[in-house]
Amino acid sequence: MIRNQWYVVLESDEVGETPRGVIRLGERIVFWRDAEGKARCHLDKCAHRGASLALGKIVNGHIQCPFHGLEYDLSGRCVLIPANGRAAPVPEGFKLEGYPVHEARGFIWIYWGEPGCAAPATPPKFFDDIGPELVWSSVVDPWDNHYSRVIENQLDQAHLPFVHHNTIGRGNRTVVDGPGISRIEEGFFVYVFNRVDDGSPRRTSEEVPVPDPAREYRLEFRFPNLWENYISEKVRVVAAFVPVDETKTLLYLRFYQSFMKFPGPRHLIMALAGSFNLIVAHQDRRVVETQLPKADGTGTGELLFPGDLPIMEYRKMRIEARKAIG
Repeated sequence: MIRNQWYVVLESDEVGETPRGVIRLGERIVFWRDAEGKARCHLDKCAHRGASLALGKIVNGHIQCPFHGLEYDLSGRCVLIPANGRAAPVPEGFKLEGYPVHEARGFIWIYWGEPGCAAPATPPKFFDDIGPELVWSSVVDPWDNHYSRVIENQLDQAHLPFVHHNTIGRGNRTVVDGPGISRIEEGFFVYVFNRVDDGSPRRTSEEVPVPDPAREYRLEFRFPNLWENYISEKVRVVAAFVPVDETKTLLYLRFYQSFMKFPGPRHLIMALAGSFNLIVAHQDRRVVETQLPKADGTGTGELLFPGDLPIMEYRKMRIEARKAIG
């Protein structure tokens, strides 16, 4: 996992008026909302004796430890130690480390920086082509592997006719022409050209059209952990690859659509799409969970071929991000 990045870690409806404890990026973190409804984030460890604040409650706008009642303000500074009395000053060291929070589009990001590191002035971006006309529903799926492995799976075009032979990979399109790659500041686009093997040589990434004027379909990856499958103007699938720790990931899968506006049929379509997305994801998960090593897919011991270009591009971005933080 790479520091100094904005990571999607939760959906907005997972954080309410009571403290919510989760493990993200290998750390125990507590989320809660202040009096204005803004999401707050701190390491879930009381400065006194390390108890989980997620078992506590919000008192007078402060998060209160369930063990000895210590109260912490929005900045994480302890403002009350009940055992010392309300008139007693609180020693300087009693405070919680926290991370900046950004909330938009129903997602919660945290800036997972070095201790004391300020978040960039520019908040993280979502996909520009998803407007308010597209409604969405989501499912969450646990995976037993490093989040980079799960990301690479969604960038992998060569596995489709084998892993998904009876779902999205029907047609035995085993040859991967290209794929085409177009780099943007926050990530890159992938243009897919899989086809049936007719004996002709595969086209290189330089020989395929980028973008493809003949169709809309494309993938978009935004570093460090957001992905979009642009299926059509009215249909998208979005994934957030949320790191739990070095060997566990939560896959947040969203289905977006604008073709059905009537509430009854729309609800049914969204439910069916969520179920189908899970079927496809579980076909992937069965295989990805066997990949070794689990930690940080940097390619140690692997041999890649040209169709793996999107994976190579992703790994290049990881290398660049690591170098940026020294």
